[in-house]
Amino acid sequence: MTFLPISSDDNRSDAAKAAANRQIETYGGRITNMKATLLSHVPSFDAYMEWYTLRDELVPFIGERAVSLFSYAISDENDCLVCSVFFRRILIDNGEDPDNPQVTEAEQLLIDWGRLIVRDPAGIPDEFYAKLEAAFSPQLRVILLAFAGQMVATNLFNTVGRVPLDEVLYDYRKPGDERTF
Repeated sequence: MTFLPISSDDNRSDAAKAAANRQIETYGGRITNMKATLLSHVPSFDAYMEWYTLRDELVPFIGERAVSLFSYAISDENDCLVCSVFFRRILIDNGEDPDNPQVTEAEQLLIDWGRLIVRDPAGIPDEFYAKLEAAFSPQLRVILLAFAGQMVATNLFNTVGRVPLDEVLYDYRKPGDERTF
């Protein structure tokens, strides 16, 4: 059962309705369970929706596929059902196998970094930092790490808040995973 309230069109404030409309107009899609939950407090919603701003900054440098692989690695390592399944859907719908993706060296570096950020953020080896420095400019590293932090925060919100998985994502769960939150 969910821990946080999930707003609906019927009980949203005017400010929340405006924020929801702005989100849909800018990025398309729909108001997911996570967004409906965040709309209970518009400043929180706005803070978390900055994820899209960082994503849009990354795409020209690394591409949408790499952003999705990086996001999936972080979310899967964090065992965030909502986020990991969301990115599984993107990958699967684009013909990818999220459990065994065929990746470039840079994409593998991002996948490994995403998992290390979650698993042991204080223990990332110097050799790994050297690979990141060789692959990505200083400014891009800032954006990547800020994005990763936003992704971890989103994972935390969904997991601790027990935000339920949107029904449209049920078929994208890992085989045998029947969780809904």
